[in-house]
Parts: sequence; C-alpha cells; structure tokens
Amino acid sequence: MDSKTPAPNTAEKMKSVKAACDKATAGPKKDSAMKHFHAAEKAQTEKNDVECNRELDAAKHALA
Repeated sequence: MDSKTPAPNTAEKMKSVKAACDKATAGPKKDSAMKHFHAAEKAQTEKNDVECNRELDAAKHALA
C-alpha cells in the first residue's frame, strides 16, 4: 500500500466520526469532538495514521 494514502479503515473512521459530529447537538461535547476531529484531519494530512486514529477515538469519546 502506498504510504501516502490513509489506510482504508482510517478513511472510513474519518467518515464515521465526521457524520457523528455533524449529527451531534451544539454544545461543549460537540465542540470538543470537533477539536479532536480537526486534529485528526491535520494528522491525516501529515500521513500520521496513528495520531489520526488517536484523535478520532478522542472525538468519539467526547461525544459519548
């Protein structure tokens, strides 16, 4: 697999977490989740899947 493309599961996780963030009602949980989601986007841009997944997990946790 080309190291410049995210792992398929990371890309799917990004879509899933983005959808969950979009559906969440406004408030501190959504704000926190979006902060982590944006950090995940940045990590994905930098081809850092480990950090991207860590931030996506944090975003999901923030919405829980």
